[in-house]
Amino acid sequence: MSDYKTLLIERHDAVTLVRLNRPQALNALNTQTLTDLIAAFAVYDADPDQRCLVLTGSDKAFAAGADIKEMEAQGFAEMYAANFFAGWEQVTRTRKPWIAAVSGFALGGGCEVAMMADFIIAADTAKFGQPEIKLGVTPGMGGSQRLAHAIGKAKAMEMCLTGRMMGADEAERAGLVARVVPMADLIAEALKTATVIAAMAPLATIANKEMVNAAFDLPLGQGIAFERRLFHALFGTQDQKEGMAAFVAKRVAEWTGR
Repeated sequence: MSDYKTLLIERHDAVTLVRLNRPQALNALNTQTLTDLIAAFAVYDADPDQRCLVLTGSDKAFAAGADIKEMEAQGFAEMYAANFFAGWEQVTRTRKPWIAAVSGFALGGGCEVAMMADFIIAADTAKFGQPEIKLGVTPGMGGSQRLAHAIGKAKAMEMCLTGRMMGADEAERAGLVARVVPMADLIAEALKTATVIAAMAPLATIANKEMVNAAFDLPLGQGIAFERRLFHALFGTQDQKEGMAAFVAKRVAEWTGR
C-alpha cells in the first residue's frame, strides 16, 4: 500500500478507503494518479475480503481537475496517439461497488471521477463543475455524458457552456449526489454507508450494480429482461439459500459469496 505515490490507502474491516493525496495541487489528476488508482482499484476488486470502497480527497478539494501543466504543451497527434484519458475506463470497470465522498472542489476531471462512482455522498461544502470551456476545451473523461444522464440535458448543457459550479444542495436536488452531510461527518457517513453495503451478499451486490448500470444502456424491455435473468441466476447461489433461510428463521445471514 505504501507504493502509491498519489494515494493514501486504509482498510476499515471490509471497506477500503482511498484518499487522493496531491495536496500541493488540490489533488489535480495526472498520469501518476491514474496509474495509482488503476492499481488500487484492481487490488480492491480482486480481494474477496474487501466489499466496498470509498474514494475521497481533502476537505478543500476532492480533485480540482486534471493536471493542466501535464496537458498544456500537448498537440493533437500526441493526445490522439496516446488516447489520453482512456485509462479511466479501467476504473469504471470495477465490478464491486464504490462511493465517492466529495468535499470542496470537484471540478473538471474531479467531477468526472466522482461521477464514475456508483453514487456520491457530498459534504455541504462540495462544489461540482465542468469548467473546461474556460480553457478552450471540453470535458474529456465522460463529463458531458454522465452529467447529462445524472441531471438532464438542460442543466448539463448550462454547466458545460458556462463553466459554473453547482453547490451541494443543488447537486442533491438535481440528482447528482445521493446525500449531503456536514463536512465534519463526511468520511464517517461514507464509511458507515459502505459498511452497510459490505455486509450484503457479495454476488447480489455485484448483480444489483450491474442491473442498475444496464438501465442507462438498454431499452426498458431489455433492461427488465436482464434484471429478471440476474434475479433467476442468484437462485443458483448458496447465499440465496442462506439469505432466505435466515429471513424465515429470523436470524442474521452469514454470507459466503458463493
